[in-house]
Amino acid sequence: MQVSSGNQIDFDVVIVGGGMVGSMVAALLAQHTDLSIAVLEVKRPDAFERGSSPDYDIRVSALSIATQNMFKKVGAWQGVLDRRACLYRQMLVWDGEESGKTHFKADDIGASELGHIVENRVVQLALLDVLDASENIDYRSGVRLRKCVQGTDAVTLVTASHSAAADDTSSELTIRTRLLIGADGARSSVREFANIAMHTDSYEHHALVATVTTAAEQQDITWQRFMPTGPQALLPLSGSRASMVWYHNAEEISRLSALDDASFLQEMMATFPEKLGELTSVLQRGSFPIVKAHADTYIANRIALVGDAAHTVHPLAGQGLNLGMLDAASLAELVADAHAAGNDIGTRRLLRRYERWRRGDNALMITALDGFYHAFKPQPQPFRKLRSTALSIADNAGPVKQIIMKYAMGTSGDLPRYAK
Repeated sequence: MQVSSGNQIDFDVVIVGGGMVGSMVAALLAQHTDLSIAVLEVKRPDAFERGSSPDYDIRVSALSIATQNMFKKVGAWQGVLDRRACLYRQMLVWDGEESGKTHFKADDIGASELGHIVENRVVQLALLDVLDASENIDYRSGVRLRKCVQGTDAVTLVTASHSAAADDTSSELTIRTRLLIGADGARSSVREFANIAMHTDSYEHHALVATVTTAAEQQDITWQRFMPTGPQALLPLSGSRASMVWYHNAEEISRLSALDDASFLQEMMATFPEKLGELTSVLQRGSFPIVKAHADTYIANRIALVGDAAHTVHPLAGQGLNLGMLDAASLAELVADAHAAGNDIGTRRLLRRYERWRRGDNALMITALDGFYHAFKPQPQPFRKLRSTALSIADNAGPVKQIIMKYAMGTSGDLPRYAK
């Protein structure tokens, strides 16, 4: 129960980071418990308005079936669909140097879809609809964390206005909580206050993301081609829109980013596969370095990390957000069960169960994506033949292909019940 005393407030759970993963933890806990929950966020996302400029956000995610199930359970899925989402039923992966390919189709496993491509802001706003309607959630934006002190029975935080100067204490507020959840991204302040090390490794490639319009009508397929210079990918958006991802070395990405739209469009048309069809305009562009990272531990005294605060993966398979959402659902399930049994929700024993559940699976995905990335770097011809053959075998190996598809969709493995 939330308790206030002067400039101090007590909550059962405090979540630092009200982005997609942090908001999902809050929504799940609010639905399944009567715990008092505070969500602290630097900036609330702008409202979604159709026809605004730019008309599509550049940051999008591929939501797996497991992630969609979580949205349905907390009542946020309709909020996604009412704004904007693009269903996809197929996924094509092929070797640009050889003939090997794997074509995944929802029909192969009797499913109606593989997932949806959704703008990150739409995802966050749909969850915020739920948070705003929840009586036991106190959502606070424009707030940053200044101090964090771990105690035996609680964690004490000192927050301040995000715009306040370092020596300005007028907006400071002390918050005590039985459980602190760090969902504040790759540069997590919670992780730093908890003295948890994060091991990072930068890839040679950077990624350039562009939202484009296409001459083709609405598509339901995502594709990824592996070239010696790096992968190229398309994610369909609703209507005649698509999100293109171009991986290359930092120098080339810098050069491409500096081109005007007409020149960039011409370069893309000359480099990307002809099957894409004609690209008619570039709506926006952005670029970023690619880093893999994994925290030494996901927990400290009454503290747990979720999502990018705990791990980041290569984006080539679009699994980063989905892994974070599985963190959210796993932690929420354990906390809800402990609370229902009348147990302390912040014990190390409980948090260790969360870490054991998620860290191994996340490490496996980080390693698998890293291996996939290195396998498609420039290689001697015999190795290229081997990897191309492996793709072709996977395409024709029915049971193996189905296992891969179900894992990517989040419909197999040790899933939390909120993801089923």
